[in-house]
Amino acid sequence: MKAVILAGGEGRRLLPYTTTFPKPMVPVGNRPMLEILLRQLRANGIRDVIVATGYLDEIIRTSLGDGAALDVSIIYSKESRPLGTAGPLDLVRDRLHETFLLINGDVLADLDFARLVRAHRERASDVTIVLARRTETVDFGLVAIDAQQRFVAWDEKPVREHLVSAGIYLVEPRVLAHLPVDTTINLPDFIVALHHAGCVLHGYVHEGYWLDIGRPADYEQACRDVERLGLW
Repeated sequence: MKAVILAGGEGRRLLPYTTTFPKPMVPVGNRPMLEILLRQLRANGIRDVIVATGYLDEIIRTSLGDGAALDVSIIYSKESRPLGTAGPLDLVRDRLHETFLLINGDVLADLDFARLVRAHRERASDVTIVLARRTETVDFGLVAIDAQQRFVAWDEKPVREHLVSAGIYLVEPRVLAHLPVDTTINLPDFIVALHHAGCVLHGYVHEGYWLDIGRPADYEQACRDVERLGLW
């Protein structure tokens, strides 16, 4: 199975760390984030990798080369202009002939890839979206009233749970027929378009560790977590 790693974004939310590094190359512990991800893929039997680059592409290529040092094979695909998170797949569609893993280059997770693949195949999915649970606390008391503005209920600082995209997907190459050519498009818009086209989409709820390092606080948390959890 191939993996496509999205590593082309500018990482503006992670400034100033991304002033001189592309976000997937910021060090987490003593290794670049992208190296940790590649090691995880290799440990799960995935050695054939396409890295979709853009911003500061040369740093990624110089650091990782062809992947031989990590026992993986890396092919690079560089966008000449920003194509969003789904658009880069257009540049490599001729290399994607079987089920492939699509993953953001800035996520840490202890995901069991074999279980994900089994769930995807058992449900005959076109796309399986890995989901993580997140909670948020509303810092106010929520007051409900009826149409006559009479008091109905008071919910003081409620905690809401949401399922969020973990930035990890299993994808069947046939869905790329719905991907516009040479067009900037993000994955949420592409997924919604696939839904409207009648494709079979499922979620897969990951109950373990997951962290998107897109914000400074999350990056700092990742640096504390990665060695403790043995994610490299």
